[in-house]
Amino acid sequence: MRKGFGIGAINKKALQQSKFEEKASQISENELSQLSRQVDTFKKNLEEFAFKHRDEIKRDANFRKQFQDMCANIGVDPLSTSKGFWSEMLGVGDFYYELAVQIIEICSSMQEKTGGLIYLDQVLDRIKRTRNRFVNEVSLDDCKRAIKKLNIFGNAFTLISMNNGRFMVQSLPEGMGLDHTQIVQLAELNNGVVDKDLIKSNLNWEMYRIENVLNLMLKEGIIWIDINDNRCSFYFPSFFIK
Repeated sequence: MRKGFGIGAINKKALQQSKFEEKASQISENELSQLSRQVDTFKKNLEEFAFKHRDEIKRDANFRKQFQDMCANIGVDPLSTSKGFWSEMLGVGDFYYELAVQIIEICSSMQEKTGGLIYLDQVLDRIKRTRNRFVNEVSLDDCKRAIKKLNIFGNAFTLISMNNGRFMVQSLPEGMGLDHTQIVQLAELNNGVVDKDLIKSNLNWEMYRIENVLNLMLKEGIIWIDINDNRCSFYFPSFFIK
């Protein structure tokens, strides 16, 4: 019988394989344990940093954004609840919930004029006009984070990314689908106005699809219709708000 074959050789290889697996398991456990200690240390340092700079975090919008990004890198969400360690120590939870309430108030008060769509920077401008309600500086990033907290209302409050890099706040009871969003983005490129031919030529939709979307937007007050020489144009009042 050639060397390396037989029951003894098989048992030896099995023992070696078992030792390799045991060693690999040990290395994995050690690495995980070391990684866990590093994360715990980092979180502790983050808490100390937050406590030391809490006034600056609350006061300075840019510093607050950098802190939020740093937290996100290790899976810490200071906004996960309005109560708890981070919110009680920094006060940022209440800040964002109060900001979300003011965004709702602004969108609701302008619903008749905007049809439920308004640029986010216009919302921020109106917040700054009533800044006496806030002791802290407010930024676009703060507004975005506050709106994300409104997901408890479903799709009633969402952000739409526009072609020019700006964002629009959509505040509608039923929300809007992708079709509606595409028409809003098309209208932005056409000075706030669309018609059926423009939609068909740019989006290559069938007419029934175009009419279904426009009819819903008319019903919700998102667009206004203008009929001139039997030609219908649809205007988005939100693009004409200053």
